[in-house]
Amino acid sequence: MRNSSRGHKPARLFMLLILVFPVLSQAQLISVKSVPVATAEQFLLVPSQNLGMGGVAIAVEDPSLDPFVNSAKGARIHGAYVFSAPVFSNIFENNGSARTLPLGVLLGSGKWFGGMNVAVQQFSGRERFEDFGRARLDRFASPTSLLLADQNPKNLYAAGLIGTKLPGTGLALAASASWAELEAMQGVDFLYANSSRINQYGHIADFRVGLLYENLHRPSFELLLLHNRVDMTHEVYYDWWFWEGDGIWPWNTVVQNLDQTNTWGLHAGSMMPLGNQSTRAGLIFTVNKKSHPKIPNYELMNIPRDPGDTWAFNFGAGISRTKKSGILAMDLIYEPIWSHTWADAAEPVQTERGIIIPAGGKTVENYFRFNNGVVRLGLHEQDKIFGFQLGLQVRFINYRLKQDDFVGGTRRTQKEFWGEWTPSFGLNMNLASVQIRYAGSLTAGTGQPGVASNFWFRTADAAGQNFIVAPSGSLTLQEAVVLTHQISVVVALQAFTP
Repeated sequence: MRNSSRGHKPARLFMLLILVFPVLSQAQLISVKSVPVATAEQFLLVPSQNLGMGGVAIAVEDPSLDPFVNSAKGARIHGAYVFSAPVFSNIFENNGSARTLPLGVLLGSGKWFGGMNVAVQQFSGRERFEDFGRARLDRFASPTSLLLADQNPKNLYAAGLIGTKLPGTGLALAASASWAELEAMQGVDFLYANSSRINQYGHIADFRVGLLYENLHRPSFELLLLHNRVDMTHEVYYDWWFWEGDGIWPWNTVVQNLDQTNTWGLHAGSMMPLGNQSTRAGLIFTVNKKSHPKIPNYELMNIPRDPGDTWAFNFGAGISRTKKSGILAMDLIYEPIWSHTWADAAEPVQTERGIIIPAGGKTVENYFRFNNGVVRLGLHEQDKIFGFQLGLQVRFINYRLKQDDFVGGTRRTQKEFWGEWTPSFGLNMNLASVQIRYAGSLTAGTGQPGVASNFWFRTADAAGQNFIVAPSGSLTLQEAVVLTHQISVVVALQAFTP
């Protein structure tokens, strides 16, 4: 990781979790990430045919996953299929794990098509320690005994879609809705690294309307409108110890933080043959407008944070080459993102220069400018029954933070850059009416991030698959590799005539 910063006063604004649900490798909800936190694959809820190929998506189809990303792609379903795709994900160095059991069905016959998916998920949190004082002293650290409910929170998910084909037009129109009832979000415990316990609860709602145009030998086109709402509460428990007289005494406190984010998004994509049907190219464009009414007060800051807004875009191109024995594909995506966050004064505040900032006035403003990139490479070789996949996804995060502290009268700039590397591997077996797949991935370049001060390296994490944090100094990283396994089974119950 490379980082640099200017200015003597630490940054004060520390912001937010922006969730993705459930996008996997697709980009209809754009991930905004300013801290290299490791997270397990919490939202890997349906089978993905291309997961072992690095998640390539722009110029190749993914029959089971696509209808849950853009419901209009359910028009490609001809028959009745049931599926399950258990996922086991683990963050090394005792930083947590997740186990997910989904079950779903896809149906398509004549004019109508639809599907649904439900999943139950169990988490194991990262190993926690009892801290003496505000700075962790390793010689006093010992594992914390937690209640069984705290060690094994559960999440419930449900998604459904329904659509219709418009006869004689090549068009399909569909809508979908998803709901997640959550007791845990992967990575939140990293954001509160000094806490003894975190009680999370809330939900994520996701609504989508999709349009698809397909005609043989002509470019296909898709359009998607989405709305995503995150409403979570974090109850953070702290067990401190302090010296007084001849003894060491405990001190307990609970802090409640709200985490709310609303996203509107528009996605457009096209896929076209090049010369013949064996080579295809694809283009995508996505825009997300995110508003953040409530932002949690995480540990790498020293004043509360208030609302913020984010504009995120991506532009992508992909190409695939299909041979008799398999597929070779590549995606290239560029993601420019602008984010503005601020803190409002709860009451009049006097600045270092003697100026009074009225209640409701801005005390701090943060301006982020991201230039991110994603590269995906995938290979699939197949004979009549057996096949294997190889893939690689590399995500580069590069941003500049400009911060104005109106109370202290200071301005600073901080730049950060890192890369997240995810090689993947897959095996599959295709029988008459059953398809069995295994996909595994290993992500390096993330872990437990922290901030360097003049006296120690202070650890605190960020959460989820998408978040933006204004760190209070140059980032540090204790790397932790994430290992993920998905075993999927798709069974064709009945084949219908298109």
